[in-house]
Amino acid sequence: MNIDFTDEVVIVTGAARGIGKAAAEAFAESGAKVIIGDIDAKKGKKAADSINGEATFIKLDVSSSKSVVDLVKKVNEMYRRIDILVNNAGVFYTENIVDTPEEEWDKLMNINLRGAYLCSHYIIPEMLKRQSGVVINIASEAGLVGIGGQVAYNVSKAGIISMTKSMAVDFADNGIRVNAVCPGTTETPLFLNALKKADDPEELRSTYEKIRPLNRLGKPEEIAGAILAMASKNLAYATGSVLTIDGGYTAQ
Repeated sequence: MNIDFTDEVVIVTGAARGIGKAAAEAFAESGAKVIIGDIDAKKGKKAADSINGEATFIKLDVSSSKSVVDLVKKVNEMYRRIDILVNNAGVFYTENIVDTPEEEWDKLMNINLRGAYLCSHYIIPEMLKRQSGVVINIASEAGLVGIGGQVAYNVSKAGIISMTKSMAVDFADNGIRVNAVCPGTTETPLFLNALKKADDPEELRSTYEKIRPLNRLGKPEEIAGAILAMASKNLAYATGSVLTIDGGYTAQ
């Protein structure tokens, strides 16, 4: 299967590290012109400089409509088109609903769910001009099942899945496909930082590994492969689809 994104303009949010960075690297290697949108300017610039291909960093706060509008303006000035959007930016918080402070709930929803809404809200109109485009929303296994002790994250990712299906239906007639990728626990900086806060990081890591049939965590490049496949013309018949890459966790 040949995956070719030559000259296509791809925006990946939260691409300074982890899954977003791996996806940005893979798109660039496949010929795309990649925009790395991230709130962390230092790591974002470093990621763009390290990529083998055409990549540009633009500072982005997905929870700010002004920041998203500014990004769209800059990309249009550079390329006059946007072909693919990967809504990847997200944060993680672990607590049940009683012990989750309001400010943490709001912060997570603003970034994970509202961020995907804002980027889609302002970028899809650019795709409508050409009646062509692809949106890949990064959800999670946590949006499919109730994982204990992380209710806000679970809810945000379930919302992403629902939004994906609604967007797919709304824009199918306009040549725009919308799909979701649901990673299982993956060795990203986001997860590794959460591990460090545990009383016994190694025991917690082992627990996450043992609960899935493949008995290991995912790798960012494996999730990136799924993102590129769903975005490619090889899967042009897929819209509203939810692709789970979780080592078999939700198959149990």
